[in-house]
Amino acid sequence: MDLVNSIKSKAANYKSEIIENRRHIHTHPELSFQEFETAKFIAAKLRSYGLEPQEGVAGTGVVAVIKGKNPDKKVIALRADIDALPIQEQNDVPYQSVHQGVMHACGHDVHSSSLLGTAKILSELTDQFEGSIKLIFQPGEEKVPGGASLMIKDGVLKNPTPSNITGQHVMPFIPVGKVGFREGMYMASADELYLTVKGKGGHGAMPEKGVDPVLMASHIIVALQQIISRNCDPKVPSVLSFGKVIAEGATNVIPNEVYIEGTFRTLNEEWRYDAHQRMKKIAESIAEGMGGSCDFEIRVGYPYLENNPELTQKLKQAAIEFMGEDNVVDLDIWMAAEDFAFYSHEIDACFYRLGTGNEAKGITSGVHTPTFNIDEDALEIGAGLMAWLALSNLQSD
Repeated sequence: MDLVNSIKSKAANYKSEIIENRRHIHTHPELSFQEFETAKFIAAKLRSYGLEPQEGVAGTGVVAVIKGKNPDKKVIALRADIDALPIQEQNDVPYQSVHQGVMHACGHDVHSSSLLGTAKILSELTDQFEGSIKLIFQPGEEKVPGGASLMIKDGVLKNPTPSNITGQHVMPFIPVGKVGFREGMYMASADELYLTVKGKGGHGAMPEKGVDPVLMASHIIVALQQIISRNCDPKVPSVLSFGKVIAEGATNVIPNEVYIEGTFRTLNEEWRYDAHQRMKKIAESIAEGMGGSCDFEIRVGYPYLENNPELTQKLKQAAIEFMGEDNVVDLDIWMAAEDFAFYSHEIDACFYRLGTGNEAKGITSGVHTPTFNIDEDALEIGAGLMAWLALSNLQSD
């Protein structure tokens, strides 16, 4: 417990610096794969902690290694994402985004500043552990193909090769002071759907003289839902949703085409690709049967995220040791997606949630909203807990 208390003490001592780092990153958000200044800031901080960061991984990624005694004994990785979203911030705070239409609305400023805090703590404890800890500050989580996939291609899981990887993500629906874990399948795959339904426009009073793409699109949207209700194993969570339908007609004008965008998510890779073929076949067949056509594009996104059960059990127990059993909760399956999933298909992985909400302070907005914010007490926990999880991970067989 001496090491736990040492980490807690350091996290408390460095809390103001961690908050300062978070606010700097929050104030200067950068979109996916454009995180040039963010990467420079992170690299400079790592150097100030005595580390030697590698910059330019997958474009704007930063990687550093903290070496303990006998550094080759075991290697693990810790990951934080660094990109922001194209959202106009509506928070009235001193550290509000200065970049019009860009905001850290998903907590990546929290992830990166927490990992910087973890790096500072661990860099001062290298005589207390054996092995090495690879720090991964990853760009482009919010944009397909996902910075994780590009960093893997760029060799981030090599030289040295980690045996497992841990990631942390904010959760505004968990109160500050608590964290959450889930073994096995946790988050969904995410694919983008783009349909163009083509017909022959004309006067709304004479539909028999054209081929109505609006009617075709309506049939297609309804029929595609049977992909979930009539073909998917009920035990496999799946979601099909359409969020954009554009038909540039009028009350009395039938357009030539209708444009549709949607998302398909699931937690089974075999079913995922089977569903792709079924969706295309249904949409194209309906359009053809009604005298038109349908161009159906599927942009394959992130796979589902799998938390290795053994690793997750160990880290959950370590979290209980650090925070107390009442402050470690079990998570439900989450149908949102995360490109951390790419790592989970390469090596053992654990992706857990850091509670950041505080109803008493009015901090309740969800991620990807213009009013998302956190209780900054979470930063001390985020940095300290991840440092303890890393050392517990190195000490386990």
